[in-house]
Amino acid sequence: LDLRRRGRTVLLTTHYMEEAQRLCDRVAIIDQGKLMALGTPAELIASLGAEHIVEFRTAQALDDGRLGEIEGVRRVARDDGAVRLTVDDVHRVLRRLLRRLEENAIEIEDLTTHHATLEDVFVSLTGRHLRDG
Repeated sequence: LDLRRRGRTVLLTTHYMEEAQRLCDRVAIIDQGKLMALGTPAELIASLGAEHIVEFRTAQALDDGRLGEIEGVRRVARDDGAVRLTVDDVHRVLRRLLRRLEENAIEIEDLTTHHATLEDVFVSLTGRHLRDG
């Protein structure tokens, strides 16, 4: 950080997306030797098309297409048995999601929400987490 403040250029390689998001002015996401994306952390996160991620698990199977019909849902993805929704307004979408699940007698086993991060960008581009190898 001190070198950055002094205007020095630093090339940092890391598998820790949180570290890259915090320290870097520009980020290149490279997967298996291929450049997947390049830009500022904010630009890359904005490329997801929404600001929040809602991740949940249910015991019953879900129709991804029906989830994508919920107003405010920009992307539906599966990740290690969980459903990941990229959404605009987490408060409104969460209310709609819970209503849809209740109408179909589907119980949520686990639910988390967070602001979109570079890790979410990596997962979106590659379909896997860095820990998956």
